[in-house]
Amino acid sequence: MGRNSELIRQWTILQRIATTRGQTIPKLATDLSVSTRTIRRDLEALQVAGFPVYDEIVHGAKLWRLDARAMGALARTGLTLSELAALYFSRALIECFAGTAMRKDITSAFDKLEAVLSPAMKKFLDRLPRAISAKHEHAKRQGAHTYEITARLLDAILGQRVISMQYHSLESRREKMYTVHPSRLIHAQGGLYLIAFVPAYAEVRTFAVERIRKVTVQETTFEPIAELDTDPFKNSLGVHRGGPTCKVRLRFHPQIAPLVKERTWHASQQFNDRTDGSTVMTLDVTDDYALRNWILGFGRFVKVLAPEQLVKWAEDELDAARQQYGSGGVAVDSDVQPPLPFMLTRLANA
Repeated sequence: MGRNSELIRQWTILQRIATTRGQTIPKLATDLSVSTRTIRRDLEALQVAGFPVYDEIVHGAKLWRLDARAMGALARTGLTLSELAALYFSRALIECFAGTAMRKDITSAFDKLEAVLSPAMKKFLDRLPRAISAKHEHAKRQGAHTYEITARLLDAILGQRVISMQYHSLESRREKMYTVHPSRLIHAQGGLYLIAFVPAYAEVRTFAVERIRKVTVQETTFEPIAELDTDPFKNSLGVHRGGPTCKVRLRFHPQIAPLVKERTWHASQQFNDRTDGSTVMTLDVTDDYALRNWILGFGRFVKVLAPEQLVKWAEDELDAARQQYGSGGVAVDSDVQPPLPFMLTRLANA
């Protein structure tokens, strides 16, 4: 913990002297709540690491500055040193996204950034990602062909060109051919999704990129029928777009109420605390698979209060799950195949 605190403090010092006309040691010590002796050691460590940090007397005060002219290669990239350091600091977060087909391009970008650094500076900055880490949240497995398909989709989107694609549908459990007008790629819930208008159905649909087996970009271009929302999935807790919203009311047990309230699950959420320590959450969202799967994740610590069809579903779903543990219950791995969960067949399956 001490080593990480030192690293973050030195990065902060570097950022401040790079983005201002200079900082005094007493000012840095006050702002960072450490002694002036600690700041002097940090500045020496930055100099040893190869950063062009120097001091200069201005109006009787000794200011510490960063000589940007000594970093010509970095200047040619258009990035400041503090911007580059910020990228390194967030590298773990960026690499969470790299679990998709973009991994190759993201790695290449960081390789180019590293090329402008001296070995000592690179060694210092390489420690930054270790001070923060990020967990890949249920990332989807990508096939070897996904990178090439993603590149073709991006070309088609930018050029507004029609594509033909071979797509594996979970609902029909077979591959189908589609001709679509690609609009946008969206990274959500550990995977990439293509938003595209399907002329054959006269509607916009969502496709999971990892299920696209083949893409052919045609010479034919198209005009977008309408501009997509900034967040096409704004009414869903998942990656479902379209469909009416409804007022959902959920009561959370006192044991987990504080944990639920400390997160933003959806922009529409509101809480009404009860005297017994429980809380009632109100959401204005689409009743889809993402909502229902999320509710089930809280188990016996949540009770659905409204709407009525969601209450009925929760009762039926829990009864069906309970039957699997009783005698004569139908297990999910039996010869009897249950239907896919509600709305899952709609998601990414035309």
